[in-house]
Amino acid sequence: MPSNNEEGAPPSPELIAAVYSLVDRHLTQSVAIEDWVQTVEYDSTIPRWYVRFGCDGRDAATIYFDLHQRSLHYELYFLPDPPSGHLELYRSALRWNHDLYGAKFSLGPDGDLYLTGRILLEHIDSAELDRVIGVLYVLTERYFQAAVRIGYSNK
Repeated sequence: MPSNNEEGAPPSPELIAAVYSLVDRHLTQSVAIEDWVQTVEYDSTIPRWYVRFGCDGRDAATIYFDLHQRSLHYELYFLPDPPSGHLELYRSALRWNHDLYGAKFSLGPDGDLYLTGRILLEHIDSAELDRVIGVLYVLTERYFQAAVRIGYSNK
């Protein structure tokens, strides 16, 4: 990806257009044809890409990609606000965050648990998009069932 000449300057319209094109092409063509991917969609009104994939530990998960002025934000809706075990679940998520790279657990405004992250526009390429998708897949597989046990146990 081309980079900006001036440090701290907003990305050029050309860089934003190039990143948009790369993300769109990679997700809707290369990623969409993978067997484990259920669907890839784009909503131009937001604008946002959706990548939905199957999991072993749950039916499916969806990654939301949002292109911002300086970075590509991504998030995966991980778990609804549990009826019990909040403190233990949040402590576990914070402990899990300690060793994570490329994404982190966070609480949304609704109290639900998400996996989130971002990439500067200058660092986006096909390999980085694949890495993000792979990281979110692995984290979902690794932590989802444990989070359900913690947040939805009837103690």
